[in-house]
Parts: sequence; structure tokens; C-alpha cells
Amino acid sequence: MSELFGLDAFSPRQIAERVETVGVTKARLPLLPMFILSVLGGAFIGLGALYFVIVRSDPALSFAVKQVLGGMAFALGLILVIVAGAELFTGNNLLVMAWADRKISTFELLRSWSIVCAGNFVGAAGLALLVFLSRHPETNGNAIGREYLIIASAKLAMPFWTAFFKGVLCNALVCLAVWMALAGRSVVDKVVAIVIPVSAFVAAGFEHSVANMYLIPMAMLLQGFGAIGSNPAINLAGLFDNLLPVLLGNIIGGSVLVGLVYHLIYHRAPDGNSDAG
Repeated sequence: MSELFGLDAFSPRQIAERVETVGVTKARLPLLPMFILSVLGGAFIGLGALYFVIVRSDPALSFAVKQVLGGMAFALGLILVIVAGAELFTGNNLLVMAWADRKISTFELLRSWSIVCAGNFVGAAGLALLVFLSRHPETNGNAIGREYLIIASAKLAMPFWTAFFKGVLCNALVCLAVWMALAGRSVVDKVVAIVIPVSAFVAAGFEHSVANMYLIPMAMLLQGFGAIGSNPAINLAGLFDNLLPVLLGNIIGGSVLVGLVYHLIYHRAPDGNSDAG
């Protein structure tokens, strides 16, 4: 009956096959569509981060409530990416499954990651500029603007290896959210699959490279042109010092802990055990 009405989820083996099929398509997108979709992906994650900061800026909320509600708000970004359609560097770490199965080349994998990462940066930083010009951070007596500076200062003060391992944990959860979204057959299925893993990584304070491409440039704009804050670490060098370990951690978390693990399971396990768990 569930199959008749399309209510059954795809099995784990079917998800693995879908990830590989989608990965081949993504890796072979022409340059212009790939880049434009990547700009959209960066902007969508930026919108999720904007929503998160609104929640975080409310001093009346407890720490746990801020983190959990903020994480649920941040899930807007990945929902837009999956449902509306966009290219996102962190989610595209799952392309490693198609690469491991020799369906795409190393060049195609690295080309996709490079173009999508660059497009995400343009989209996220571009959204930061638009939001800054809209004077949205001045809302609630500059409370939102001050929250951006608090968030950016904490990120830039983070040691390399702390940022790296937070990046690993973040993208393991993000790619699991993408994986589970591919199990769904409806928009509701996909949204439900996305919200909990994404809210978990945000609530735990893990590091998402594309979100940082929005949050830190916004803090830079507020400090440089909005006369809010005076942290000398909030600058372009600080941004890239943060992005390097977070990007590396995101790659390990998504590609190795999710992509390659599932590749080993569903391409090496006996057929009788492929749908276990």
C-alpha cells in the first residue's frame, strides 16, 4: 500500500545509487550553470545563517534554546539548496562516491569542488553585502549586528585543529542530512530529514565553511563601514585562516566519514546485507 501511494522511502542501497547518479550529473555540469547554481547555494546558506543570527541575538533566550532554535532556523539554507536546487560545496563532498566507483575522474571531482566552492563564496559574501546595505543588522538597536561580531570573533579565535575537527563533525552531519533527504519522495520528507541533523551541528557549535563565508564577511562590513566593534582579527586574513581548516575538515567529514564509508558498505558488502540497518 505504501508503495502504491509513493510513501515508502528509498532503501540505503538505493540512496547510494542515487548519490552516485546525481554525482555524475553534478560533476559534468557546464561551467556557467555550475557556477550560477553555486552562487545560489552560497546565498541560500547565507539566508539560513541570517535566520540563525536573529535567534541568537535574543538575550531573553537560554543558551540551549538559542542553539537549538537557531539550528532549526539555519536548516532553511540546506532546505533551499535541496528543494529549490543549488550547488553546495559541503553537500557535494558526496561526489566522492561516484569518484570511488570510477564514474567520474579525479579532474572532474576537483573541478566541481573548486568551482562550487568559489561560487558559494561569491553568493555568501554577496548576500552579506546586500544584507549590510539593507541595514538589517541595525535591527533591535544593533543587537543583530553585535551578534555577528560576537560570532565572527569566536570563529577567528579558534585554533587550527579545533576548527578542523569542528569542520569534520559539521559536514558529517550535513552529508547525512543530504543522504537522508535523498531517501524521501516528497518535499515534506526532505525537509524532515534535513532539519534534525542540521540543527544538531549548529546547536553543537560545529563549523560550516559556506556559513562562515557569510558570517565573517558580514562582521567585516559591520566593523569597517558600520562602526560596530573594533576587533583587529576580523579581517580578510582572519577569514582565510578560518576557512582553510574548516574546508579541510568539511572535506574529511563529508567525503570520508559519509561518502567513502557508504561506498565501502554498498559496493563491497554481500548483496544479502546491503539494506541492513
